[in-house]
Amino acid sequence: MKNTLTLTAAEKKRFFEILEGFKKTHILVIGDFILDQFVWGSVKRISPEAPVPVVKVERESFMPGGSLNVANNIRSLRGQVCPCGIVGRDLYGRVLLKVMRKQGIETGGIVYDPTRPTSLKTRVIAHSQQVVRFDREKTDDVSKADLLKILKFVRENIKRMDVVILEDYGKGVMQPFLLKEIVRLAKKFKKPVLVDPKEKHFVYYQGVTCITPNRSEAYVGYERTHGACHQTPELETVGWGLMKKLKLDSVLITLGEDGMALFEKNRKLTRVPTAAREVFDVSGAGDTVIATLALALAAGAKMQEAAQIANLAAGIVVGKLGTATVAPEELEEAIKKAS
Repeated sequence: MKNTLTLTAAEKKRFFEILEGFKKTHILVIGDFILDQFVWGSVKRISPEAPVPVVKVERESFMPGGSLNVANNIRSLRGQVCPCGIVGRDLYGRVLLKVMRKQGIETGGIVYDPTRPTSLKTRVIAHSQQVVRFDREKTDDVSKADLLKILKFVRENIKRMDVVILEDYGKGVMQPFLLKEIVRLAKKFKKPVLVDPKEKHFVYYQGVTCITPNRSEAYVGYERTHGACHQTPELETVGWGLMKKLKLDSVLITLGEDGMALFEKNRKLTRVPTAAREVFDVSGAGDTVIATLALALAAGAKMQEAAQIANLAAGIVVGKLGTATVAPEELEEAIKKAS
């Protein structure tokens, strides 16, 4: 039987104080903007043309995806969020703008690029199961001109922010030049930088405050920064190795049903037990983790406290279908039940 997170009465009181501080926080989210489209339907027969299900479409919906799902998680938990990223001047770009406004997400950080399509992920869901996903996107590096526009926005806004999140979905925004400049600015103004990493970009993340890979990403990142291993290294070797190689303050590795492993400079490894009661859909869980981690740190939490709160939030979101967010009331209830 796996260990589950338990909290003392004093810890619960402290966590409620941190949650209360969420509404005063300001988070800057920089990364790849994606529009998530959900096509909902039912299946009653197999196609006579090929052995595939025929989905009778009943409705469709749109949600902010990629780094905007992180922004939406922050907004849902009552934090103030300012996202910055690239959108094409196309139909889906207009839909994304409309969705952002509907969700109450700031749109001032949008950089428009008429040469790039807006990234679109279409998921077809029938009877609560994802049948297929279509990705329409361009993943080569965005232009230097676009990066300079992003940096201009960062320079104009970083002073009023508490934490900076770099959300790397591998769609062309996260490049060494941009990361170096953002880390330099963040250190100048003493703002923590959290990164949700992409495996192929681990060497880019030198000097950030914390990275939040899942188990698979952490192992791939270790190989990319240390070279191929003859045998699979222990988790502790991976965590401490990434810390040292990338000169990080901390590494938070999410481990699914095994909870989390937190590595901090000059501290011992902290194991955070799982908080999930039922796993229904893990898509977007990493976004919820980094969003909640940032909010908690901005509200004055220590890294261990922030990791535990983020773990509770992830335990809620994996029990929902599709790209989901967590409401403050749900997180409060999860804290109450952690005993």
